Amino acid sequence: MRPSRFPAIACAFGASALLIAGCSSGQQASSGSGAQSAGPVTGNITIAFLQKQGDQQYFIDEAAGAQAAAKELSTPASTVTVKMVNLGQDANKAVTETDSAVAQKVNGIAIVVPDQKIGPQVANSATAAGVPLVSSDDSISDSAGAAVPFVGFDGYDMGSKVGTEAAKEVGPKGWTAADTAVLYSSKQDLTVCQDRVRGEKEQYTKGGGVGKVIDVGTDNSVNGAQSTASGIITGNPTVKNWVVMGCNDENVSGVLQALANAKVPATNVVGVGLGAYIACKSWQPGAAADGFSSALYIDGHVVGGDAVRTLVAKIRNGTALPAKTIAKTEIVDAASAPSSSLKCT
Repeated sequence: MRPSRFPAIACAFGASALLIAGCSSGQQASSGSGAQSAGPVTGNITIAFLQKQGDQQYFIDEAAGAQAAAKELSTPASTVTVKMVNLGQDANKAVTETDSAVAQKVNGIAIVVPDQKIGPQVANSATAAGVPLVSSDDSISDSAGAAVPFVGFDGYDMGSKVGTEAAKEVGPKGWTAADTAVLYSSKQDLTVCQDRVRGEKEQYTKGGGVGKVIDVGTDNSVNGAQSTASGIITGNPTVKNWVVMGCNDENVSGVLQALANAKVPATNVVGVGLGAYIACKSWQPGAAADGFSSALYIDGHVVGGDAVRTLVAKIRNGTALPAKTIAKTEIVDAASAPSSSLKCT
C-alpha cells in the first residue's frame, strides 16, 4: 500500500484548492494539529517525507508520486523539494528524524509511522515548531487524542472489497466448510490492518464464503507471513482448500509461498491480495499459477502525490489541512489488470 497513474481517486488533481475542498470524505479542516497556524510561504518549499519500510514496492511508488507532485507544483519563484527518509521499522528513528526535520526548518512533514504509538511525540514536535504535519497510510493522534490530518485509504472499505471478491470466487467452486480454511494474515496491532481484516471477514461471510477462520499474526512482510503460515498449514493436515486474505500483498504472497512449499495445488487456493503490486507478477505471461487469483489495486503514487499537494496548499496558500484525504481502489485480476493503470514492475 507505491504524475498519478491511477484515475480512480477521490477527486481530480487539477488544482490544490479543489483537492482541499473536495477530496476527502466528510472533509472539514482538522483541529488536531497546532501546525495549522503556520503562515503562507512565498519562496522555496521543503517537505520531509518519512516512510516506514521504504524498500517495499508500495512505498517506493509512494515516494515516486511525492517527487512527481513536487516537480508539478514547482514554479520559477517557488521550488518544491521533497526529502525522502526510509525509517525501516524503527520507531525511535521516526521520532529522531521528525526532530531533525524540525531542526532543519522544513516547511512541512508527511510521515508513515512504523508504530502508531509514537503519534503523540511526532505530532507534538511538529506542532511546537509550527510545522504542518500529515500522516500517510497509518493514522496517528496527538497527545490530546486528536487525529492528525490523514492521507491514504479507507481500511475497512478496502477489506470489504477483498472479502466480497473472495466470496464471489469461492462460491462456484463448491468448497465446503469442513474442508476449507480461511486464513487472514496481518500485523495485528496496526489499526489499518485491523480495519482491513474486519472488512474482509464481514464481507466474506456476508457473501456466503465458507471455511474455518485462522488469524495469522505477522510483521506485514512476505518472509514473516511465510514463516508464520508454514506451521499453521502443517498443523491443519485435514484442510484441503485454502482462502487467503490479509493486510497487504506481502501477507498474501507469503502465505501462498508457504502453501506451495506444503505441496498444496494452486487449484485449491484462492488468494486475494491487497495492493496488486505483487499479485500482478503472478499474471505475467509464463508465470506459474500460485493461487493469486485477484487483488485490490491501491496506487502508492496517488497517496504520495496527495500528501505533497495537501501540504503545499497549506504552506503556500494557507489552506487548512483536511481531516482526511481518501483515495479510491478497485479489484483487478489477470484479465482486467492490463486495461487498468496498474504497471507491474
